[in-house]
Amino acid sequence: MDSFVNEKDFELLAQDPYTFAVLDRILRGKCELVRADHRKLILCHSEKQYPVWIWTPDGMMEEEKEEAWKLAESCRPLEEGYRINMKYELAEYFMKKAREKGVDTGYYMQMYAYDCPEPIAPGQPADGEMYKCTPEDAEEAAGLYSQFTEDIGEEPLGSERSLEKARASITESELFFWKDENGKTTACCSYKVNQCFACLGPVFTLPEYRRRHYAQQLVYLVTKRLKDKGYTPMLYTDANYAASNACYEKIGYILRGRLCTLAAANNQTGTEEG
Repeated sequence: MDSFVNEKDFELLAQDPYTFAVLDRILRGKCELVRADHRKLILCHSEKQYPVWIWTPDGMMEEEKEEAWKLAESCRPLEEGYRINMKYELAEYFMKKAREKGVDTGYYMQMYAYDCPEPIAPGQPADGEMYKCTPEDAEEAAGLYSQFTEDIGEEPLGSERSLEKARASITESELFFWKDENGKTTACCSYKVNQCFACLGPVFTLPEYRRRHYAQQLVYLVTKRLKDKGYTPMLYTDANYAASNACYEKIGYILRGRLCTLAAANNQTGTEEG
């Protein structure tokens, strides 16, 4: 098992271009941990707080699932609080093996992967307009990121980390606000580019401004902007958020893949970005 990836691994990930688009992007940067056999198994952990990723092909043999389980146990075990993104087929095997050890596990999150071949203008209007953030907006954006992590039940980022993330979203890609007719910031959306894909997220609307179609309008306009630039827009959603998923589908997003996040029972509160 090697501690690096090569072109063969990226060819393997191309078998699941939507479901594992984020893993492809992560592997092209710096990671705390990478293990790959360049055939049927890739394990990657970018950094703490974020989940571990395991890629495996469909239709694995029992011994191949066992190899994935032993690898995760040796370096990122579930009982130590790590969460792992993987296919459902492998998750079922991991849950069985964990039960044998007396560790209760379950789905921390069930995710859908969408792409948008052709954006469709929302049928419902929203007052205000999209605003592209500049470095001067970093502190306000950091506040939104902090509220987002609190809203989904994640461990707080802290003011310094939130500001760092906001600045990166503004300078390394693009970050947008939706401002209502009074100029108040109501929602935000950013994206990260990898190869031909542009992955949107997080998408967040302040609680007091929800159900006014601000996020839907914002996501539509960002999606259209990315299409015009030649990218394939995509995003991950929580499969349990039927209302928000329906909003994305109305503006042209199509379900392409399913993924789950497995965690020990004492680490299953909240949700996360894929």
